Amino acid sequence: MGFILLGLFIVLMLIGVPIAFVIGIVALLGVSGIPYTPEATVSMKMVNGLDSFVLLAVPLFILAANLMNSGKISEKLINLALAIVGPIRGGLAHANILVSMMFAGVSGASQADTAGVGKILIPSMRKNGYEKETAVGVTAASSTIGVVIPPSIPMVIFAGLTNASIGALFLGGIVPGIMIGLAMMILIYIIAMKRNYPKAAKVEFKKFFRLFAEAIPALLTPVIIIGGIISGFFTATEAAAIASLYTLIVCMFYYKTLKVKDLPKILFDTLALSSLSLFALAAASALGELLSYYRLGTMAQEFFTNHIGAEWLFILIIIAFFLFIGTFMDAIPAMILFVPVILPTALEFGIDPVHLGLIVVITLAVGLITPPYGLCLLLAAKIGNMSIERSFVSVVPFIAIILVVLVFIAFFPDIAFYIPKMLNPGLF
Repeated sequence: MGFILLGLFIVLMLIGVPIAFVIGIVALLGVSGIPYTPEATVSMKMVNGLDSFVLLAVPLFILAANLMNSGKISEKLINLALAIVGPIRGGLAHANILVSMMFAGVSGASQADTAGVGKILIPSMRKNGYEKETAVGVTAASSTIGVVIPPSIPMVIFAGLTNASIGALFLGGIVPGIMIGLAMMILIYIIAMKRNYPKAAKVEFKKFFRLFAEAIPALLTPVIIIGGIISGFFTATEAAAIASLYTLIVCMFYYKTLKVKDLPKILFDTLALSSLSLFALAAASALGELLSYYRLGTMAQEFFTNHIGAEWLFILIIIAFFLFIGTFMDAIPAMILFVPVILPTALEFGIDPVHLGLIVVITLAVGLITPPYGLCLLLAAKIGNMSIERSFVSVVPFIAIILVVLVFIAFFPDIAFYIPKMLNPGLF
């Protein structure tokens, strides 16, 4: 029965059925084949899978990102980023990466970053002499930082699955996110020198100060979110609610770029995007029940214990596995399905859940720019009017950078946890 369900899963994926429905169909048929188990078990597990206070953070962070884009906060961040790195050779590309790092500290959603930043910077880069491949590649690749630098929706999900500290995960993502961003900027600088990309004139201090002042309310968002969570003042879900409310107030009353009439569309878009993620999560919860029945977690633990005796080899297998899964599955259902399977073995090897979370989240971030799923790649390619094949080629060097950083974090976790341990040793 298990092989039949696996075959059905693969066939449905190949014919283009959305992953959330694939998971739901396989779960329903699989549970139906279990003796003395009613089909209603599937719906019950789906409901129970969403019955979590932590998961409320998902639509709330998405709402904050949509409010940012609609309120044109991304434009304020872009202007500030250009003032900082514009005078460097290839300044627009550097600004693209820097603003993604700033945006990541506010929204936690990579797709929102691609859409908000890409619509402005991809056309601008093209007008300033950048090849289409560079414009699309930089935009898609840098947006993956959105799920690494806190706040991060996948980190919230991982914490809910493993009871790992959300504060520790958020703090642990700061250094890897900065490493990825800086490494990408080094690559861009090398390319810019070879291709003689333009650089902007230096911004006068008075103008720079004005741009910085305009961006301060947006830049305070991650400080409020992370500071509140680490201090214990509020939970991750409450932080997401505060971030949404704060962004709404800033856009409506400080920047005055958002009107009451804009809110219905923003809420509708938030519900539409959230429903996709949460339905996939609910379906994955039902399929998780089926995997438990077939003792997949126990079998995996026995396999690794009997055949994989080294921690480093286990980590490499996990990275390779999630790289593959990320090519056709969103991070949320991927974690719901497979993190409970690998967690017992990881703990047996002495791998801290926070460390495992960073490995899984960064690995699945690569899936955002690898076809056929690659949502950030698809969005950037659509904005840049370029084929998926050419777009993927343009992000390959950036994927290599992410993987190098991932290997460092996987095998030298103290690199990621050095600053967080200094800020709050009690979380680690």
